[in-house]
Amino acid sequence: MAVTTPKRPVPAAEQQRRMYELMTLMKLTDDRLAKGIGSGEFLSVYWPHRGQEAVAAALGVVLRSTDQLVTTYRGLHDHIGKGVPVEAIIGELLGKETAPGMGKGGTSHLAYPEAGAMLSTGIVGAGLPIAVGLGLAVRQQGLDRVVAVSFGDGATNTGSFHEAMNMAAVLDVPVVFVCQNNLYGEKTPVERTMKVATVAERAAAYGMPGLRVDGNDPDAVFGSLAEAVERTRAGGGPVLVECVTFRFRGHSYGDSQSYMPRERLAAALERDPVPAYRRRLLDMGVCSESELLAVEATAADVVDQAVKKCTDAPEPSTERLLDHRYVDDHNMPA
Repeated sequence: MAVTTPKRPVPAAEQQRRMYELMTLMKLTDDRLAKGIGSGEFLSVYWPHRGQEAVAAALGVVLRSTDQLVTTYRGLHDHIGKGVPVEAIIGELLGKETAPGMGKGGTSHLAYPEAGAMLSTGIVGAGLPIAVGLGLAVRQQGLDRVVAVSFGDGATNTGSFHEAMNMAAVLDVPVVFVCQNNLYGEKTPVERTMKVATVAERAAAYGMPGLRVDGNDPDAVFGSLAEAVERTRAGGGPVLVECVTFRFRGHSYGDSQSYMPRERLAAALERDPVPAYRRRLLDMGVCSESELLAVEATAADVVDQAVKKCTDAPEPSTERLLDHRYVDDHNMPA
């Protein structure tokens, strides 16, 4: 059931400024990682989020600190939006001992429960059933909490997506499903992977609302996510929100994007959400030029300091290599 109500929540000026702060930090972090990997300064596997900042920034503003988030290997921007320190993210990506998982997880398995970032998954669609489990725990414990799960359009063609949607609806858990539809599942355009016109309409099969929004417009994404989160928090059950955006840098860093028409990428780059939102805030009088420059300088400093600390941090020692296993040598099966 597609929801088309025009009276969705509108972000206040303070929330708009915060979304731009987050979008800028997300962009500069992605840019810095791309530069480091491309130059050989860093050795890491990375799945860029560049172009999808508006979705994660709006989600970060809408969610409370006590809400929980499950995301994917392309979720660096989601983590930033949820409040995970950039230093923790880069440290994990570079395999440093000071990172939350001692550098053993990389971007595929980053978790930072202190900020409510519960899980990243390296398997497409794998996070959705886990989010339903978190939502069930919320309901059983009577907590005032919403669980958001972020995933791409490719995940909506997996069995775990449909199983999770059905279970969430049947159990009536407080989960908001956030599809960041960047129009490509790895290297295959979305129009070749599903017959329905939108991801949002798939919600009807499970008796839940499905909203579709321009994922490059932070204010519009804020309105849709705020509506979904408010409904879910009030006991209205799960909601699916499809945010239509674009992925600027390919499936993983180094991807030549030869499968993507040049004119399609060029058109998407013209709608880059970060500079577009900057212009909007100036035109609306929400921020002055000096305020925006200060935001950008602060974000650049945060990224630079995080890279420096992580570059200087030690790598895990061989003595710690076997730590954090489920079993130890004495309990191994024969």
